[in-house]
Amino acid sequence: METLSFEFPAGQPPKGRALVGCVGSGDLEVLLEPGTSGTLTIQVQTSVNGAEQRWQHLFERIFLEQTPPALKIDIHDFGATPGVVRLRLEQGLEEVGHD
Repeated sequence: METLSFEFPAGQPPKGRALVGCVGSGDLEVLLEPGTSGTLTIQVQTSVNGAEQRWQHLFERIFLEQTPPALKIDIHDFGATPGVVRLRLEQGLEEVGHD
């Protein structure tokens, strides 16, 4: 197991919270909660050691395309593919009320 931390610039926090996905073979769980204004923080607990650069590139593609809301995101990964990660993050953002 490895724990990774990331931070990106963000806007204002949303009012909602979301929990999407589930931890299981090839999937992940994503918890999104309102964060501190101006900052998006992400903590990933993953069963895949040595994947920090892959996570960094994925988050850059998602969160540098537009200004995300200020969130605290916790991800519990059990070997999910980048496509599944993106899908779960998009589902969570929709649930917290971010377009």
